[in-house]
Amino acid sequence: MAVAFLGTHVPLLTLLLTFVVSHSYSWEMAIPVLVIALVATLVGTAATLYALHHLLIPVILTSTVLQDYLDTKTLPELPTDFEDEAGTLMANTSQTLHQLDELIHYIRHYDNLTGLPNRDLFCDRLYQTLSPVPNQPRLVAVLLVGIDDFTGASHAWQPETANLLLRAMAQRLTTCLSSTEILAHLSEDQFAIALTDLPCLESVVKLSQLILSTLAKPFALEGELIRITASVGITINELGERQGVEPLLQQSHMALYRAQQQGRGQYQFYCPEIAAQLQERLALENELYGALERQEMRVYYQPLIDLQSGELTAVEALVRWQHPTLGLVSPAKFIPIAEANGLIVPLGEWVLRTACAQSRAWQLAGFPAMRMSVNLSARQLEQPNLVDMIRQVLAETELEPAYLELEVTESALMVELERSIDTLKQLQGLGILLALDDFGTGYSSLNYLKQFPVSLLKIDRSFVQDILSNPDSAAVSDAIIALAKSLRLSITAEGIETEEQLDYLRQRGCHEGQGFYFSRPVPAAKLTQMLESCSRQVQVA
Repeated sequence: MAVAFLGTHVPLLTLLLTFVVSHSYSWEMAIPVLVIALVATLVGTAATLYALHHLLIPVILTSTVLQDYLDTKTLPELPTDFEDEAGTLMANTSQTLHQLDELIHYIRHYDNLTGLPNRDLFCDRLYQTLSPVPNQPRLVAVLLVGIDDFTGASHAWQPETANLLLRAMAQRLTTCLSSTEILAHLSEDQFAIALTDLPCLESVVKLSQLILSTLAKPFALEGELIRITASVGITINELGERQGVEPLLQQSHMALYRAQQQGRGQYQFYCPEIAAQLQERLALENELYGALERQEMRVYYQPLIDLQSGELTAVEALVRWQHPTLGLVSPAKFIPIAEANGLIVPLGEWVLRTACAQSRAWQLAGFPAMRMSVNLSARQLEQPNLVDMIRQVLAETELEPAYLELEVTESALMVELERSIDTLKQLQGLGILLALDDFGTGYSSLNYLKQFPVSLLKIDRSFVQDILSNPDSAAVSDAIIALAKSLRLSITAEGIETEEQLDYLRQRGCHEGQGFYFSRPVPAAKLTQMLESCSRQVQVA
């Protein structure tokens, strides 16, 4: 506008200045000329402004729709009757905004890794598919599929392997579903499926079984076969409002958690009891924080008995939680919580230090030196400073390494096999004894067993409990005892509760045993009394 103003008014001003400065023209001549020049200038200015406005219409429209898109996310409807450069700009702008909007929609509603809908789009599609009539909710089934122990297993994979696995899982799940069923990728290792057409309950069960069997087949990724198991949490409920989708997902998540607690490759339907159990778990988890600092933790000791001589040869340290209002909380309730949230690391170190100090105290009190067995969790095995921490505890408590026995489970060792074996070898180098706990319930591979530098195998209590009534349990126990003998390993049986079980294991040549038949886990003071009683019996004999 300034350029147009100057372009049209500079000649007029020049003419006016000329008449004022010059004395060659009379006012009678100058005034008509100036009036004509002024009118002509004004007409020219108006024409220029009209032409500029017409030329700027495409730019003004483009600027307006861009601002509207930024403010309201409304896609532009620009006119297409402009054929000059400005019109081309408008067309390109409109096309670019539509493409940008599609890209933003994809980023917001689709998972970048698998290409499946994300949580928001899953909820929208589920609700839109049902199209509920007001006050007439529809029945829907939501299945949540989760990889069992995905975090632990992924530690052994290359970074890209996990991504390839999730993409392959998405493809396999797609083959299990019909076009009416909705599939989404909710989080790293969880997929959601919605069934809006439910002919019967059996259809949900069959689909769950199909999913589990399909995912159990090995995945060929980067030249190697990877096997996984998955679990499924299921909820069947009514959906009346858009906000009702989230509670369905929450219920299926609870059911999935319960299924994974029961083992690998399971499916579980949601029920209110599951929610109550999870609320109890959350309450325990909140109170577990700080329990160690509040001195609510206790170490109990269970004796291990030589099955041939009947002598007490070792004790196992077992942690207990003395809750101020709930009393003695079962380890089965709080140990899995501590494993999941990482509290098991400081708790395990405290148990180790307490047990080593107690073992040394019994030695200084004049009791015969015996092994102190302490459990190591999978989380502890992952700690890079584990060996240094154990070395420091032994130095502080002045306990000889030969009197410390560390128990590890097969499943804990398999999380990172090579590092676990290296850690065990370092511990063995310190002179510490190593035991393989729960043997027979995990991988139980001779190839792995040969690599583990252990000196003792422990038969899991699940085999001992029905060793007299279940031929399979008896066969497994006999095989473990024979295997331990052939490898020159000691063998301990857990969970001995009857004399008949004791006689059976003794006859098969099992070396040690522990269980309620001998003694429940007891506080240190109670076990001290047992040691004193054993000493008096030896003196009398």
